[in-house]
Amino acid sequence: MDLQELTSAVGLDFGQLLQELAGMDEGEVSIPDSPIDSEESSPQSTFEKQRASLQTYLDSIPYEAESTDYMQARLEDIVGKIAICAQTKNWLTLTTWDGMLQCWLLLRYPMTKDIRSKLVRLYYELCLVPGLEPRVIRSWADMISRLLCSKADQKRKLEPADLQLPWRPLWQVLQKELWPKKRLQESSRNMINILLYVAEHCRRYYPTDDIPEMLSTFVPLTTKNTILTMIPVMTSFLPPFNPHLYMPMFFKLWEAFNSSVIDDRLLELCGELSEEHLSGRFGDAGEAAAEHKDVGIWTEAEWTVLMGRTLNSMNVPVGATRGASTTAAHADTMGDRQSLRIRKAFSRYNSLAKIIVFSIRLDGPDRVDNPSGGFLGGSRALDSLDKLITSTETYFHPSNSGHWTLALTSFLHRLTLEFCKRWKDEQLPTCKTPVIHRLTPAIRRAFVNSLRTPALLAMFAKDPISSSYSQGALRILALLEPNMIMPDLLERAYSGLEVINETHRTTAVMTMLSGVALPLVNEKIWLGGQKHVLPLLELCIPGIDLNDPMKTLCASMFIVSVAQHIKIGDCSMHHGVSLSSDAPGEEMMEVDPAEHLPDGSVENGPVLSREEERSLARDSTAGFADWVTSLFRRVFALYENLPEEGGKRNTTGGKMEEAVLKSIKGTLDVVCLHLSDPLFDLVLNIVYDYATTNARSNAVRAFGQLVACLARVKPEKTIAKFLPFCVNQIKEELKHGASSIRTTSTHEAIPSDTTLHWNMSILRGCLGYGGSELLQYKETFIELILLLIDKCKSERGYSGTGRLINRIMHTVGGVYPINARFVNTEEWESIEFDRNHILHWGKLYEPQDVKIEWHVPSKEEIDFVVEVLERIASPALDKIESLLQTTGHWDGIDRNDFCRYLHAVRSLWSGLPTIFREGEKKVVSPCIEPESEVDGLFLNRLQVAAGFALEDPNDPRYQQVVAHRERFGDVIHRASIALRQEHEGEDHIDAVISVSKAIDVYLLEYAMTRGNFESMQKTYAATRELNRMWPRQKENSRAVMLKRAQLYHVGRVYLEGLYRRRSQLDDWLLEDLVELSLSPYTRVRRHSQAILQNACGYFMRSTRFCLPYLYAALAKGTDPDRMKGALYVLWNKGISAYALTDLRFGGQHLQYLLECQHQEKPSIQKLLTNVMQAVTAQVTEEGFHTSAFTEDIPEVDLAVQELCSEFSADVIDKNLLRDALQKAGPRIAVRNKQYQDIVLGIVEIASRPLTHWRYVQFSARLLHGLLIRDRCPPPEVAKFFGEQSISPHPTIRALAQKSFVKLTAHVKIRTYSKSYRELWLDQWKSPLHIDIPISDPEKFLQSLNVSVSRTSDSEFYVDKLETGFLAWVPTVKAYKIVKSSQESIQWEQASIPVLQTLSTVFASEGYFEKLLLLLGQESGKNHMNLDLRPEQIVFAKSIAKTFEYQSLDAILSVIDPLLTDSDRFKQRAAAEMLAGLLRGAKHWPTEPFNKLWTWFMARIDTIYDQIKHDTMSFWDHFFTEQLSDRDYRRVEPFVNWILALPLEFQADSAFSMSKALQVFNVVVDSAWQRLAPVADDYAQLFFDNANTGYAEIRGHIASNLATIVARQWQPWYPSCDAFLQACITDSDPLRIRNARYIDRVSNIVQQLPVWKEQRLPPPRVSQSQYDKVGLTVLHWIWTCSHGPQATLVFPYIIVLLPEVLRMSELNDSSELQKYSTAVLYVLSAITTPVEYVQPIADHFLQAIKSSDSWRIRVNALPTLIVFFYRNLMSVPSTVVTRVMDVLLECLADENVEVREMASKMLSGVVRCSQRQSIVPLKDRFLKLIRRTKLPPRRDPKYAESLRTLHSAILGLCALIESFPYSVEPWMPPLTEVLANHATDPPPISTTIRKCASEFKKTHQDTWHKDQQAFDEDQLQSLSTMLVGTSYFRAPDDDEEQSLKLPRRIEETSFGGGYVVARHPTLFNDNISAIFVRPTTDSANEVQRKVAKAGDENREENYI
Repeated sequence: MDLQELTSAVGLDFGQLLQELAGMDEGEVSIPDSPIDSEESSPQSTFEKQRASLQTYLDSIPYEAESTDYMQARLEDIVGKIAICAQTKNWLTLTTWDGMLQCWLLLRYPMTKDIRSKLVRLYYELCLVPGLEPRVIRSWADMISRLLCSKADQKRKLEPADLQLPWRPLWQVLQKELWPKKRLQESSRNMINILLYVAEHCRRYYPTDDIPEMLSTFVPLTTKNTILTMIPVMTSFLPPFNPHLYMPMFFKLWEAFNSSVIDDRLLELCGELSEEHLSGRFGDAGEAAAEHKDVGIWTEAEWTVLMGRTLNSMNVPVGATRGASTTAAHADTMGDRQSLRIRKAFSRYNSLAKIIVFSIRLDGPDRVDNPSGGFLGGSRALDSLDKLITSTETYFHPSNSGHWTLALTSFLHRLTLEFCKRWKDEQLPTCKTPVIHRLTPAIRRAFVNSLRTPALLAMFAKDPISSSYSQGALRILALLEPNMIMPDLLERAYSGLEVINETHRTTAVMTMLSGVALPLVNEKIWLGGQKHVLPLLELCIPGIDLNDPMKTLCASMFIVSVAQHIKIGDCSMHHGVSLSSDAPGEEMMEVDPAEHLPDGSVENGPVLSREEERSLARDSTAGFADWVTSLFRRVFALYENLPEEGGKRNTTGGKMEEAVLKSIKGTLDVVCLHLSDPLFDLVLNIVYDYATTNARSNAVRAFGQLVACLARVKPEKTIAKFLPFCVNQIKEELKHGASSIRTTSTHEAIPSDTTLHWNMSILRGCLGYGGSELLQYKETFIELILLLIDKCKSERGYSGTGRLINRIMHTVGGVYPINARFVNTEEWESIEFDRNHILHWGKLYEPQDVKIEWHVPSKEEIDFVVEVLERIASPALDKIESLLQTTGHWDGIDRNDFCRYLHAVRSLWSGLPTIFREGEKKVVSPCIEPESEVDGLFLNRLQVAAGFALEDPNDPRYQQVVAHRERFGDVIHRASIALRQEHEGEDHIDAVISVSKAIDVYLLEYAMTRGNFESMQKTYAATRELNRMWPRQKENSRAVMLKRAQLYHVGRVYLEGLYRRRSQLDDWLLEDLVELSLSPYTRVRRHSQAILQNACGYFMRSTRFCLPYLYAALAKGTDPDRMKGALYVLWNKGISAYALTDLRFGGQHLQYLLECQHQEKPSIQKLLTNVMQAVTAQVTEEGFHTSAFTEDIPEVDLAVQELCSEFSADVIDKNLLRDALQKAGPRIAVRNKQYQDIVLGIVEIASRPLTHWRYVQFSARLLHGLLIRDRCPPPEVAKFFGEQSISPHPTIRALAQKSFVKLTAHVKIRTYSKSYRELWLDQWKSPLHIDIPISDPEKFLQSLNVSVSRTSDSEFYVDKLETGFLAWVPTVKAYKIVKSSQESIQWEQASIPVLQTLSTVFASEGYFEKLLLLLGQESGKNHMNLDLRPEQIVFAKSIAKTFEYQSLDAILSVIDPLLTDSDRFKQRAAAEMLAGLLRGAKHWPTEPFNKLWTWFMARIDTIYDQIKHDTMSFWDHFFTEQLSDRDYRRVEPFVNWILALPLEFQADSAFSMSKALQVFNVVVDSAWQRLAPVADDYAQLFFDNANTGYAEIRGHIASNLATIVARQWQPWYPSCDAFLQACITDSDPLRIRNARYIDRVSNIVQQLPVWKEQRLPPPRVSQSQYDKVGLTVLHWIWTCSHGPQATLVFPYIIVLLPEVLRMSELNDSSELQKYSTAVLYVLSAITTPVEYVQPIADHFLQAIKSSDSWRIRVNALPTLIVFFYRNLMSVPSTVVTRVMDVLLECLADENVEVREMASKMLSGVVRCSQRQSIVPLKDRFLKLIRRTKLPPRRDPKYAESLRTLHSAILGLCALIESFPYSVEPWMPPLTEVLANHATDPPPISTTIRKCASEFKKTHQDTWHKDQQAFDEDQLQSLSTMLVGTSYFRAPDDDEEQSLKLPRRIEETSFGGGYVVARHPTLFNDNISAIFVRPTTDSANEVQRKVAKAGDENREENYI
């Protein structure tokens, strides 16, 4: 076991996290590239490179693999079958061949670029086929990803020169998903994300020349409503080349919109582009590369934006704000709901890291050479990173943790990974990055230095994920610059391991050490770590503690991580030769001394030479013997304290104990593997002594695992040592009756059996390895096994025997690698290595250098297996067969014998999964439909070499083994039949389960299962990461290379287990499994069902074989338990999906389920509900179309032809193709008939009078899914939906109405569609549709304001104007007017019967009365919030659209009385029906249209008048429904009526005013074209009435103003090119700085000071003009700030800011103060355009400097600093200087609160951006302190002096607090200055004490190190600052005279000192003072006496 297997014991903690952290592909098998890739000048083609890479795999396996030619022929066969499936439209069969292609790819054989590119093209075209199931498209999208290898950090298989794809077809398919038709929308549909996934993977292969065309397509469709949809589309489609064509546009859009979606997408794009264009024109982009600009490929302005977004992404709290740092997420919720369906897992911090790391280069002067104008490392990007890290550094500390910690540590980790990846890439000779753009050692050191402190701080983070991220970062940093990292880590390691009472630190230290184990042990990486290995290992021993499982896991992890890289042996005894002459060692040390070999082991510490370091390390190895002994003793102690074994799974304790045991096993496995020979013998003796003198029932399994660790290393020694003793002990125990009590189920261990189980466990451990070593004891083994089978009669005993048999069989019959030591065997065994093995510690290998040893079964071992089968399996089967003769008369002895013998045989076969390769089987039941299915298209196994022991069917041994196996299968089949007779009921359960387990072994313990293979993939992937610095690193530990080879081997074995044919015996056993799955006993059912479902995944057409038996179990009269068993099997997702599409049973599956209502048992009905829910999700409208596809797809046919051209002419089997084409028609006919049968069958069941309502509901759901757009359903279906649309059951009614909507929508689109593409891609056009060309947008917009005459032929309506925000599409969709009924649309002929049926239902008497009665019932859900139900509106709209005005009078007569009904629920029902009617009448002829609207307008006043509070919400929705997405001219009278409503603001009724404003807002929001000409007038009206006294009205005014401002923002350009050009040349192309109402706002601002003077006194202050107008304006700003167009408000904020600051000081108006403060803070939550940063900061600074009110200063300072921090990256240096000046002025403010606030702010500013100012500031404050003497309190200058001194003290305290987690060199001297003033009057003393207290808290964790920076006097000064009583000043004469000392105090002797009581003229009421004259007493003595005096004078409050 290695480290990964160990860490998996922790669950999800470490192993899984490593995969997440590294962002790797779990399925990746390889070390990324072949060794030959590093040869830059190699002339080999890519194909040859792949072949060379393959060779490293083939060389690593122990058998000869297939030739490339053979595998090319297999590929040709696969491609041929795929081509036939594509040509015959057999899509479901094609997906099965996708699986075969994946199998071929798994073997890593080379594929030419031409074939790969044409395969990608084929799958791309397949993804674009309309009308196919999403799951099918998803599988093809996955194939594209696999073929392109386009996952992060993988080397791409194809470049744009190899493949060009068309983007427009995908765009056309995607449009349907982006903007689905409302009536056809399915919320659960995920096609949009699948198609975008395809686009993202293929965008590199879209022609670069098409970028302008793409932009001209996408940009005009980008509007304020669609921006959240179009940005993901554009970033998914646009190729990553020529970014200058689109990035200026993206930056301008980014600036204009407030959205986290846009942030995520554009940051990801910027990260990709930064990496892609690092090499410029020398890289893959060539001439399409981006030019390098100021910072990487970004201009200075763009870089400022990127860094601002980076800082804001950290979400750190600043000042009082602890919430989100942005309103962007809230703004997204207000956007287009359709955009929320676009989902993608983003790693924003990965993108940010890429932007920074791939922009680093030498592009400026170095800060070292130019302190004032230079950059860190000479790189602007690195300097920005340093600034960013500096500003967030304090948030990394554990004491300052929160939700931001995960963001910060994730960012930190990604930075290190990306930097390391780039650094290593640039070391390769193939690197294309120009040398001048590459990273330098100086940059590397500066990078590491910047990240070192935060990484070390976060190492002890409170949550484990953050801690792991930081430790991952430290691991990379330690590999980059070990000198700078390792000493600090070791210092923390020793302190953390020595302090045992801080568990959190200890575990964090051990996991951290696990990460840096490689630099610790490898002197090539860091010279100086090896000598620390043994001391650290010794300190970890106490960590193995059962009472603290987590600490044990961490200790084990560290031991493994170190032990896997070293030899544990004493080499100090060989130290007889000078190291300087150690030639072999020197030759192996080829390293660059300047890069990785420091002069000394500790930074700035003692310098040791290489020889001295080696000598120390060598000497330390002498302690290994003691350490190993201590380790094993500690493990024995842990074993002794384990809980007892037991439970169903025979586990030891709970999950944590099991995890601990697993980790201990892994630890001992690795330790034993790397022991030297003397130490191995030592350990062997220790373990043997313990084993022979103990037998512990609680450690049986654990001790066996320990022995297995020894046997893995030296099986011959271990077996020789333990075997005789164990065999004798076992025989002795059996002789005395051990395991003689017969049981067949799991039970507690019997104490008297402990010794037997102990020795059996040891024996199992011994026999896990060795192979041929076992043969010399084979007679002993056979005799012992026969004895155990015969004598072990308890379940625990015979199951232990089974495990022993299994272990022996696997050991001799399996193929597995051996010797997983860290070096090759010959090297390990060399004398030189033994003498100097420390020189090889941490050695890494490339694949070709590893010499892997395998165990392959020899002839003798195979003969031994055959002998075991003859002597053990065969007699056992004989006894089973004899027992089967009498199953009806079994007693307990017979049952026990049956289970024992069957368990032995089953265990034997489960240990031989690869003993022989299955040959061709005679398939008795092929389960093929000969009329419609082609046998040649069914999958065959991909035959490849896989190391099977026996492969020749003519070999007698092969025949013997096969005969034994078939006999085993036959016996268990007969046993299954016999035991199904149910002679003894429950007594047989254990026997039956034993049979099902045996069937599992027979069917599935062959080759390898999918679960085991995937587990090995994950294990390898995670293990590979442990020692890997970067994704393309070829070197890794030898253990990883062994896993790599083993994974490749088991991958081949796994392929052998797939697509197996079924023999007669297999069929019988599947029948047995089905019967067992229907057993009356739950245990049997559950166990068998799991096996059956698994088996169906491996045997061809086994599901079809089993379905008849399952359906039969659902028949009427079946036993309920059998029925339940069948339903559980059919619930399986895979079986259910197959059954629905099966050509034999697809038409019956749903009906069988619906017929189950005959069984009334509640548990079955509940189960059936779950089954039906799962099935309903799989019934989609594309389902039947996929399997009955008939349309021609020329693009696919062309792609198939091009692909086949790469192979021989016989790639397609002509006979097979002809057969497939002949059967395609019958196949489609079968599916079409199935559809008709299913639909009619379901309707028939649902229509039965006795059908339960639940089954009617099931039927309705299924019929809804079965409505397919390309075929008309039978009229019976329509009748069912029509009748159920007034069902009293609400769910059935809702489903029927939803289905009616879908059905009528299908009628419409079938009528309109001219081709299948139009039908399936929603590209159809209404006959009324016309395209209006847009030549002059302005003129076109004006035309939309001209009223329409419905009698004119030339008039048109434009309902949806989905363009014209940035640019215009060439034509706009409009609709003609239907003037008469003759012009109405005639529906397709095929649908007439359906529509007539529905019309009859609607025309039936009382239909609409019943419908409205049902809709008007009180809802059982939300009573308070009554909104219109969209589904009811759509239902009514569908009636109106489909049947027009047929039932108009009937509907209106029902609606009329309800519109004014007092029951709000009835009123809502009428509103819903009327809303749908009005919407649906869009294309009615003029006469009925006018009739309807005349009727409505006659009642609108009545409706409006009776609207109340509780009905306002749904009537508001009603009004919105009539205007949204509608040309207002269709409803012009209605719009005019709204605009005619009087807008009042000062009336008596707040609700009447509110109602009018709310309705008016509907016009503003939905009928903008009508309002646009007069919008300014309304805006002025709202500004004029901003002084309303009603809060609700103010809210409406603010909302309307915000909407008007947003709707007026239309910065369109005449063309896309003009817009793109403006983005390059114009500073504000989107005109976000054009404030239309700035004059009006300025006028208000001028009036506010006047109104402020006129404010009324409390409590009438809220009625003041100032307050009312102020609140309205603030509410407006607040509303705008939380919307997507928040940036539009900045021009207004600039004007308003001074007044907002003044409002924040008003204590007499809590509401005004609350809103003003909120606006000040929200100002920082919007990304501020750069040019606004300085004006806003100026307003803050001016307010602070000029205001007479200290409250304004107190309120403005924190908001200024929040704004300063959020915009830190874009704040000009002049503003920074002014901020510092203002803070220094505020430090001297008269008000103490202002001073203290300024101190806090100064600390933050210095910390995050002004560290260069520390020394000048410190000198300034010290000078001020020295200059200021505090005079007596009576002195007139006392107050001024106190303030001056306090300001200086505050300044020094601010400097100290600016570095809360470190001690800078200038800090210690300040303590002496501050201590001298620790007893000064408040607030000086309190400030100092508070500073000292904070210092103590933040430095507590590192005080052991920090205190070294202080000398003794400074430490005493620090103590004085903290307690304030160590040093005292003498009173002056005035003070002494004025003091009146109590008598008792005067009598107290203080050695000449004074104690002074509280004095009112000198001190506050709560301060006592102490004056002490020079005294002979020590400070402690004085304190003691003072305390005593205070105690004696308690009533006088002395201190």
